Amino acid sequence: MSLAVRDDALAELMDDPACDPDRLRKTLRRFDTVNRLVSGWGTVYRTTLGPQLAALGRPARVLDIGAGGGDLVRRLAAAARRDGLDVTWTGIDPDPRAIEVAGAAGAAGAGGAGTARAEPGVTFRCADAATLVAEGRTFDAVLSNHVLHHLGAGLPDFAAESLALSHGLVLHSDIARSRLAYSMYAVAITPFAAGTFLRTDGLRSIRRSYTVPELAAVLDEAMPGRWTVRRPVPFRVLATGRGRG
Repeated sequence: MSLAVRDDALAELMDDPACDPDRLRKTLRRFDTVNRLVSGWGTVYRTTLGPQLAALGRPARVLDIGAGGGDLVRRLAAAARRDGLDVTWTGIDPDPRAIEVAGAAGAAGAGGAGTARAEPGVTFRCADAATLVAEGRTFDAVLSNHVLHHLGAGLPDFAAESLALSHGLVLHSDIARSRLAYSMYAVAITPFAAGTFLRTDGLRSIRRSYTVPELAAVLDEAMPGRWTVRRPVPFRVLATGRGRG
């Protein structure tokens, strides 16, 4: 197996509509732990997203595209509350199985298992970015986590939709493909992987992911001058754009 080039032909098990629903739910719930360890969003919030939201000087609205089980939205919402920011967060995902987990986790986190009370300032919706563009929705910031490597030829359209949905910052964070990332993940995920798709799909995700130069080239070819791509923390790529202002 070579990691010199992206393996766009691989499919992740959890993307199969017929995958085991119990393993899928456990995978989505365990993303909270995995993302805290490897996603780098703590750094991105402190250095980029948080300061941008604070600079608005007014209530803000943020959209997370491909929210999965909703852990990132809830984590960022908690960080914004600690900073005294008034932010409304919306997480969307086209997979109703993910939205079911996100909603259940939000209710449990807000008031205990079995309650119906929504987490303050956080909502989830089963939709994709194109649907919100068609509705004329806009936000002060738009982000995604671990979405880009799923898209293949659809990445330029997704990137353009995210720009159309934002009046300001757009942040797309994903894995940076490398042999070291693959080797380290294969070992480190073991304690968290039982009963989930985390190990198989995580390794497939790395093989499907972009390096910084690759992602920069794809985005620049589709939308010259609209994006910058960098490595905010080890093993991550971050594409940053500006919406329509």
